[in-house]
Amino acid sequence: MTDPDQQIWDAMLAHLRAHRATLCRQWFQQLEPLGVSGGALNLRAHSILHRNYLRQQCADAFNDAARTVSGRLLSVRFLGPEDEPAPSPPRDNGRKTPGQMIEPRPEGPGDGLAAHNGVGRSEPFDRPALRHDESLVINPDYAFENFVEGPGNRLALAAARAVSANPGRAYNPLFIHGGVGLGKTHLLQAVCLKIAEQSPRAVMYYISCEGFITQFMESVQSGEMTQFRHRFRDVDVLVIDDIHFLAKRDRTQEEFFHTFNSLYHANKQIILSSDAPPEEIPDLEQRLVSRFMWGLVAKMDPPCYETRVAILKTKSRLRGIELPDDVACYIAARIDTNIRELEGAITRLQIQATVENRPLDLELARAAMGDTSAQIVSEPTIQSIINAVTDFYGVRLTDLQSKRRQRSVALPRQVCMFLARRHTRHSLEEIGGYFGGRDHTTVMHAIRTIEARHQAETEFQVIIKTLEERIQAGRL
Repeated sequence: MTDPDQQIWDAMLAHLRAHRATLCRQWFQQLEPLGVSGGALNLRAHSILHRNYLRQQCADAFNDAARTVSGRLLSVRFLGPEDEPAPSPPRDNGRKTPGQMIEPRPEGPGDGLAAHNGVGRSEPFDRPALRHDESLVINPDYAFENFVEGPGNRLALAAARAVSANPGRAYNPLFIHGGVGLGKTHLLQAVCLKIAEQSPRAVMYYISCEGFITQFMESVQSGEMTQFRHRFRDVDVLVIDDIHFLAKRDRTQEEFFHTFNSLYHANKQIILSSDAPPEEIPDLEQRLVSRFMWGLVAKMDPPCYETRVAILKTKSRLRGIELPDDVACYIAARIDTNIRELEGAITRLQIQATVENRPLDLELARAAMGDTSAQIVSEPTIQSIINAVTDFYGVRLTDLQSKRRQRSVALPRQVCMFLARRHTRHSLEEIGGYFGGRDHTTVMHAIRTIEARHQAETEFQVIIKTLEERIQAGRL
């Protein structure tokens, strides 16, 4: 690779970090620039899945960066490990027709993919691009190594690992269910990534239930059911996200029933995800409910406080961000619903830090989470929180600072720690210091305990809200 080409690549990375920070991933550094040919900068990814992700998710941003830093009409061509760069066009000795321009061949999302998904297979570039709805893009970030294990997902994670190690025989089908944004899609894609790594020739089809329904309806209307059945049954692994959308679709359920039977009896792996367990999906045929429960049904629960902190640290690291511990703890205490909201918080932090050219610290985090400057300045003190809690529960400060573990003392102490973490900028160690010098693990346990009860008990939510109102009133 020539020095000018290397300079273009280095400048592109810098441009992407400055202008597309939320898109950047650490593994971009592993892309191998192969130089410019045919009007395009060739970049080699270390796997077909990485290549496909770049083509489907990053092409516009990379093309814009290439043209911006080079000042030329330059595009980017993403190659897999075995793809060959396009040859440069023959020279015409300058006898080019006025206005003529040789453009690189555009790359569609399906270029070089195998039939179905493209996982593990590579074909020549002149193959017609697959339809955009044929498969969902697999995100290289969603590997098992980047999945944070916690009490709420331990069974599902173990089952997914077992399936990826022995598809079609460990748990078949594998049915993972849980609320929105709890990591079901991460596990599904982690299985695909692992199987692709271990069995490059395996044919996998990863699609949403909506995509399955759409293709079925189109095939019925066009009279192409034979092709449809081959597409879904001639695979080694079928992965369908959000299978609960089959509800109330009788004809589609009938077709999926036969697809399921065909794959199951051929020992082909079936992996499904849903917002609800099979027996709670409304208007789902009983014979499908029964088959979904043949293998393993694994539930995913919301992540606990420690798991949320670890998730924030992991997601930030993948983006090349070093998230301070106090920032991760602050966000984890503020967001207790699902992982998608945690990722959204990281994105807001990253954008705000870039736009304002500020360090990513706790003050920036509070601003990004919606706190105003006035709130930051006039945040409650731990003493004001202690006053409100001791008055509400009828205990003394000396009780909270003592070693007593009776419920009448332990609960108010834990509530104080929870509210202090939620409404002040003090570290876990500092908060523990106010309550008899307790260490940060004790504070984290208190926060987790109160959060769990806050989520589970409506009456306790009212108590916390009342205390927060009293604390707020004391600041006015």
